[in-house]
Amino acid sequence: MSFYVYTLAAGIIALLFSAFAAIKTIRKPEGSKKMQEISEAIRQGSKAYLNRQLKTILIFGIILVIVFFFLKNGGQLDIAFVTGAVASYITAYIGMTVAVRANVRTAKAAEKGTEKAFSTAVLGGSVTGFAAVGFALIGISLLLMYLTISNVAILIGFGFGASLISLFARVGGGIYTKAADVGADLVGKTELGLPEDDPRNPAVIADNVGDNVGDCAGMSADVFESYAVTLVAALLIAASIGKSVQLYSYPLLIASLGVIGSLGSMLFMRARGGNAIRALYAGVLSAVLISGILDFALTIIMGMPILSFAAVASGLVIAILIFWITDYYTGNNSKSVIKIATAAKGGAGTNVIMGLAVGLRSTWLPVLIIVSAIFVSYASAGIYGIGLASVGMLSLTATILTIDAFGPITDNAGGIAEMSGMPHSVRKVTDHLDAIGNTTKATTKGYAIGGAALSAVALFVAFASAVGLTSIDALNPIVTIGIFIGALLPFIFSSFLMEAVGHAANMMVEEVRRQVKTIKGLMQGKAKPDYARAVDIATVNALKSLVLPELIAILVPIGVGLILGKAALGGLLVGMIPASLVLALFMANSGGAMDNAKKYIEVGNFGGKGSDAHKAAIVGDTLGDPLKDTAGPALNSMIKVVSTISILLAPIFIMYALL
Repeated sequence: MSFYVYTLAAGIIALLFSAFAAIKTIRKPEGSKKMQEISEAIRQGSKAYLNRQLKTILIFGIILVIVFFFLKNGGQLDIAFVTGAVASYITAYIGMTVAVRANVRTAKAAEKGTEKAFSTAVLGGSVTGFAAVGFALIGISLLLMYLTISNVAILIGFGFGASLISLFARVGGGIYTKAADVGADLVGKTELGLPEDDPRNPAVIADNVGDNVGDCAGMSADVFESYAVTLVAALLIAASIGKSVQLYSYPLLIASLGVIGSLGSMLFMRARGGNAIRALYAGVLSAVLISGILDFALTIIMGMPILSFAAVASGLVIAILIFWITDYYTGNNSKSVIKIATAAKGGAGTNVIMGLAVGLRSTWLPVLIIVSAIFVSYASAGIYGIGLASVGMLSLTATILTIDAFGPITDNAGGIAEMSGMPHSVRKVTDHLDAIGNTTKATTKGYAIGGAALSAVALFVAFASAVGLTSIDALNPIVTIGIFIGALLPFIFSSFLMEAVGHAANMMVEEVRRQVKTIKGLMQGKAKPDYARAVDIATVNALKSLVLPELIAILVPIGVGLILGKAALGGLLVGMIPASLVLALFMANSGGAMDNAKKYIEVGNFGGKGSDAHKAAIVGDTLGDPLKDTAGPALNSMIKVVSTISILLAPIFIMYALL
């Protein structure tokens, strides 16, 4: 099957570009000794967290390897599972390792203006994006070549391995980053009146570490998982409707052409004239157009029906539309953000009310677009079309992750510029890029949520095919029970994450207050805070708090499936997918909008920094932080973990049917 060679080659090309971008980034100047010291502290904190998180992952992983070994084809399933988990973890580790080196180089490049700093941050971010695609394509290609030519279902192990890492990275990283961020804001900004990233704030290094373990490592694992499970779902659907080589190869080649589209998009991400936001969106649009043209050509060359391309195109269109919609509700100077900022003049209460209202309203358009794509793709190519739409959307992964990693890199660059005492002109550049990065983080979260939902729909179709479900009978009380449990699951899951952030943030607040009181000369800048203690508090609490949500995501579908049966488990997926999608959109968009409303005030509107409106907006941002960076994004991983586990249970249902 020669198409494996093309897929493998595309993965190798992606990895080679990732390596090239990493080398080129690291060779850029690092700046002063002070800047390097701060960057090193962020780097060491990020590395320490991921290393400690790995120990927790290994415990879960070893248990699952033992369990899988006793299933049908257990040895091959274990190989696929370990391959997916290792590929996902390496992707997150490499991306974060380069990102924490790109931050100081971006700050140094800011001395030469916006364009230089922008190109440095984009180059550093591209390491994550292309590494994710490269490892996924190579992993799936090798598994198809050597393990699963006759049994594609083994690939679900690869998807579940990626899902496990994603769940840990998203949940743990999300708790860490927001515990540090909220703790730093509540004391540093609200109580002490310190500016953003003030070196006197003991939580400031932990906050910068959190940007990397949450927004960089967490996001890369999240989107890697979506990319991997989408390809797996498309192949499982293809296997359920026929054994044609075309059906298998088409989605894999679509993903491979996405690498070329993303490489082309890098040529368009140039902030000429300092217009960074236009450059980022030009990158997304160019990736869509290049990929679309190549996908159409592939369809003709392979002799596939033109309607198959319509299904792929619907996925590409989703990416552009979700970017635009998320920006409409959360972008700098958008009407919704200004509305929230205006409400802050009345106090924290009105600010929060308006922020939640915007988040609630922001859900209808993305849902409408996703269901429209499902309709178009199904009408075009049946259940196979749903898989193709998912692959089309996720084929842009390298570009999307590049833009997402741009956010934490520029955020950290601003912190380094502030803490090292760089000139105001530099901080002005980094603040501008940070504000843009904050917007792009919101839009890429929207993309990730939409991609997770579409992936979950494809996985649901694959599950139904695997267990022989042709319909879901909502009048069956057992199915209804499953639907209600599925709809409840994202709310319970999110509640534990919000509680974890609140608990860890409270400990961080107490630690910052303690250091301010006990370290003489700290507020006068004559003494150095104990940054390591704050980092340790965030790390320990994040790793402790992630265990229960992980168990909920893993055990609930197993319990429902084994106790109530495959119909109830199908009902669980039916209830969980839309509930998770809407809740995740609400939380991510309301948090993103309240964050940018605060930034809108900080640039001088409604009294600027230190005003009553600013203090109210800080409260709104504090609430929004765990919504947009912890609970909301973590639902992406949860719905894919539940979906992949459901497919893993298929052999058990088949065995029961034969007895």
